[in-house]
Amino acid sequence: MKMSTNSLLNKCKVAVCQFTATNNKSSNFAIVKRLIENAKQENAQIAFLPEACDYIASTKSEIYQLAENIDGPLVTEYRNVAKCNQIWLSVGGFHERCSENTVFNSHLLIDDLGNIRSIYRKIHLFDVEIPEKKISLKESEICKGGFEIIPPTKTPAGLLGLAICYDLRFPELSLIQTKMGANILSFPSAFTAVTGAAHWEILLRARAIENQCYVIAAAQYGEHNSKRSSYGHSLIIDPWGIVKAECPKYNTDIPNNESIAFAEIDLDYLDKIKSEMPVQQHRRNDIYNLSILTSSTEVNMDYNFADKIIPSSTVFFQSKYCFAFTNIRCVVPGHVLVATKRCTPRLLDLSQEEIADLFQTVIRIQKTMEKEHNAGSSTICVQDGQLAGQTVPHVHVHILPRKENDFQRNDDIYLELAKHDSDNNIQPLRALQEMTDEASKLKSYFNI
Repeated sequence: MKMSTNSLLNKCKVAVCQFTATNNKSSNFAIVKRLIENAKQENAQIAFLPEACDYIASTKSEIYQLAENIDGPLVTEYRNVAKCNQIWLSVGGFHERCSENTVFNSHLLIDDLGNIRSIYRKIHLFDVEIPEKKISLKESEICKGGFEIIPPTKTPAGLLGLAICYDLRFPELSLIQTKMGANILSFPSAFTAVTGAAHWEILLRARAIENQCYVIAAAQYGEHNSKRSSYGHSLIIDPWGIVKAECPKYNTDIPNNESIAFAEIDLDYLDKIKSEMPVQQHRRNDIYNLSILTSSTEVNMDYNFADKIIPSSTVFFQSKYCFAFTNIRCVVPGHVLVATKRCTPRLLDLSQEEIADLFQTVIRIQKTMEKEHNAGSSTICVQDGQLAGQTVPHVHVHILPRKENDFQRNDDIYLELAKHDSDNNIQPLRALQEMTDEASKLKSYFNI
């Protein structure tokens, strides 16, 4: 059986590609195929394509009409061309159908056998409102944000971290990928001509320097339609911040561009940079840290809640250290709980990492419950110890979406909370099926 070329090489030639995508998918793919064949002829082992290499729509409705599933015909074509040319392929931005009116902006990594090795769904969405300039750009109206940072993938050039365009402006993402072992950071993009001229190269070189990584940024170029143009200037930058290869910047006299640039990824040079300036070793992790909120809705086990059992069917979210579940008796609609996986009675018993994970999860669940119940406020409550009203000796947080006039006096909610799980409460306990149905509905907010 033939194995993919994924062993790390000390030196590896890569190609960064640039072109002007339109709403013609067939034409775009013909260009992509030509660029990939060119990359192979020059002995590149990985070719990087820009964001929206499948298409750039001219209308909002066209975005949904042209979108495809990962197992659709276009991705099959990408996989075939990678396999036929025996080259790895970074498909920098694919409109992945999520529903009839929602897509993911997805970055696919395909190996030289045509296998999909990794899928990153863009987590930072570009939403800007400037009324005085009549600017309203809301990517969130079109795209659904991803939910996770993908670990770097082993490629012939090194461990590759995947991102997309606007992610470039969030250095935390790059730092986390570097901490996870990334040698290369990739930012396929479609920067506007204005923001590209101001920030593009500066941001990319900054990410390379501060993370001591190679940075590869394939870019869209030129005039896609009457309403949209992109800056171009695809770049490969080394860990010292030096531009090793580049494609043309947008020129108003040249509306279209199809180009490719090559550079060598040298892991020995990368190690030399890190050894001569050991920035990572000098980080003060005793004072500050950056953590990842890992999460899942796939729950295959019941959880202990002190001496009680929480059925897996009622758990709609779990992180590394805690889980969220529907309540057996609600004070208000949408009253849910977040509890630690480790059974311990007090907040002060938790580690710093558990505390951070717990409250990051609480905020994420709060946002979801407010959206589900069309609420603009929430009561977040921890009864930390018996004298504080805790009846289940296990750290947990109550999340209660609030609406106007839901109580005669606002603070009455605490009285209701104190007695809601009392044996004397005449309100009946909810049926397991009702709680399960609610959990299933809530999972849809987190499922990809």
